[in-house]
Amino acid sequence: MDIQGIDKEYRLSFTEEAKRIVDGLTLEEKISLMGGKFSAIEMLANFSGENHYNFFPYPAGGNAEKDIPQVLFCDGPRGVVCGTGKSTCYPVPMLRGASFDVELEERIGQAIAKEVRAYGGNLFAGICINLPYHPGWGRSQETYSEDSYHIGQMGSAIVRGVQKENVIPCIKHFAFNSMENARFTVNIECDKRTEREVFLPHFKECIDNGAAAIMTSYNLYQGKHCGQNEYLIRDILKGEWDFDGFTITDFIWGINDTITAANSGQDLEMCNTYYYDSKLISAVKDGRVPEKNIDEAAVRIVRTLLAYTQDNKKEYPAEIIGCKEHISLALESAQKGITLLKNENQVLPIDREQVESIVVLGRLANHENIGDNGSGRVYPPYVITPLQGIAMTAGNKKIVYNDGSDIEHAKTLARKADYVVLVVGYDHKDEGEFVSSQQVGNLMDPMGGDRTESLGLNLEDIRLINEVGMENPNSVVVLIGGSMIMMEEWKDSVNAILMAYYPGMEGGMAIGQILFGDINPSGKLPFVIPKSEKDLPEINWEAENQKYEYYHGYMKLDREIIEASYPYGYGLSYTEFTVCNARFVVNDNYIEATCDVKNIGDHTGDEVIQLYVGYSKSSIPRPQKVLKGFARVTLEPGQAKTVTIKTSVDQLKWYNEETNGWELEHVIYDMYLGTSSSNNDLIKGELKLH
Repeated sequence: MDIQGIDKEYRLSFTEEAKRIVDGLTLEEKISLMGGKFSAIEMLANFSGENHYNFFPYPAGGNAEKDIPQVLFCDGPRGVVCGTGKSTCYPVPMLRGASFDVELEERIGQAIAKEVRAYGGNLFAGICINLPYHPGWGRSQETYSEDSYHIGQMGSAIVRGVQKENVIPCIKHFAFNSMENARFTVNIECDKRTEREVFLPHFKECIDNGAAAIMTSYNLYQGKHCGQNEYLIRDILKGEWDFDGFTITDFIWGINDTITAANSGQDLEMCNTYYYDSKLISAVKDGRVPEKNIDEAAVRIVRTLLAYTQDNKKEYPAEIIGCKEHISLALESAQKGITLLKNENQVLPIDREQVESIVVLGRLANHENIGDNGSGRVYPPYVITPLQGIAMTAGNKKIVYNDGSDIEHAKTLARKADYVVLVVGYDHKDEGEFVSSQQVGNLMDPMGGDRTESLGLNLEDIRLINEVGMENPNSVVVLIGGSMIMMEEWKDSVNAILMAYYPGMEGGMAIGQILFGDINPSGKLPFVIPKSEKDLPEINWEAENQKYEYYHGYMKLDREIIEASYPYGYGLSYTEFTVCNARFVVNDNYIEATCDVKNIGDHTGDEVIQLYVGYSKSSIPRPQKVLKGFARVTLEPGQAKTVTIKTSVDQLKWYNEETNGWELEHVIYDMYLGTSSSNNDLIKGELKLH
């Protein structure tokens, strides 16, 4: 069997065999397939213990006597969480989203899956595709973008890559999970059109591309916990979308009632079994849970496991974990996602022949900073810090480091140097997955959380930039963080700004290579950066009830005619590109957008051409424009290429709440091709659909 053939049709071919196996099981045996085998106490204790969270794949279900394999769970959006000092640590997904490179993300998915197999796992649950309604969400770093289409394309790419190595791709968290501090208790409300057009399309896209498991979320939606929400699980996921795989709960607190969860269609309780034990057996025997619900869950689990474990003769030795090929991939990812936002007077790249000394300032410059310390924490063999990366790529130039705590001393160093690099931003203490002390007692310390106070830098970093940046015309800020960071208070104090996100174990090397021009930056912002936090949606991070409106991010700024500080999809290069001759046609239910792109600069570089669709002729309120396609192209100096982006006409449909269906307006659509969401960077055209 071609391992690339693990799609829905292939999985369904195991239905009869799965039914035969399940028919031969007792009720107790069937229910035993629906629970995790690792206790909640052990899991929480291991968050801070020597054998950390997910140190080994967490088992669930299985029946050795009946030849039913276990689910063997591995976590990690940045790579495989298992082990210590071994796994490849890739940049966070938000940086990978900034690459706009689906082919690269598919390769990363395949590499991660190889390490999952080498650890003995068979399910990868690190595919987080939640949409950050507000960039202050602590786990924004774990997803790809603020845009649903963008998330769907990148998430689908990693799903395809993971499947190539017979690993079950598990997407999460279904659904409406983009708050940390109140994630266990908050109830999310939104209208049905917002639900269907904004918060669910990327889940369906990943399912259509082969996702075979789905983790539900802690929060409530429309008053019901998502882990036992019949509307989300039975009606939409398994009903409308015809999902053939199985659902799993988020860990420990993912469900809170045996009967409600089992009747809603929740298939597997993780990572321990508390509700799906004797309580569920009794509920079935008492008639409160129909046995057909148990049969359905068991068949889904067994069928999926059979599909991913049959004919899997390939060996995955331990040497695959953290191998040179995978580490090289982590470096490539950082190189392609780090985003140049400002480069006045062509301060960058640094010319090694023209400089003698470089001062590197900031407490984060010499900090191994790969993201939050929650369930996605990866334990690589090493991490190259920004300071180390700059030193490794600087040649024989003098590198002076200072943490910047003494401003006057830092100013003196800056005046004497040829260049100043200020490394500022966040680490795991500032943002990330949140677990409250009330939730875990004395088992672990509270961690991470949403950025509730401010979306800007801390006051010490702002002061460092504003006072030291003005001392040297060759001052560069390198930003570290998982999502959007406000810049208005300081961006005029330096001539160059590089957004490095959390760039992974090789991130420092990529930063150094970009600063010195060994790599031409090509990342594009996967979020908009506004001039004021007031331009973002209203949110209460401690809310019991939070409403999600239709507009957020760049669509909100467009609607309110507010200029961004930096638009969505924006990113500079060390070369220049021209985009011309945009044309738009419909062919076989696909829109084909074509333009000519030319590199008119002196360096080989990559450009990301973006397709947006606008609805100014619509009879209903719709966004000014929405991303509906993109393509990354590499061009040598003087080289030109014709770029074609295809997107389905179905992408233009809107959800009619009155008819509960998707509808296509037969009007003239605004079409845009260019290099960011700003109208200044786009060529506008029209396309009439009949």
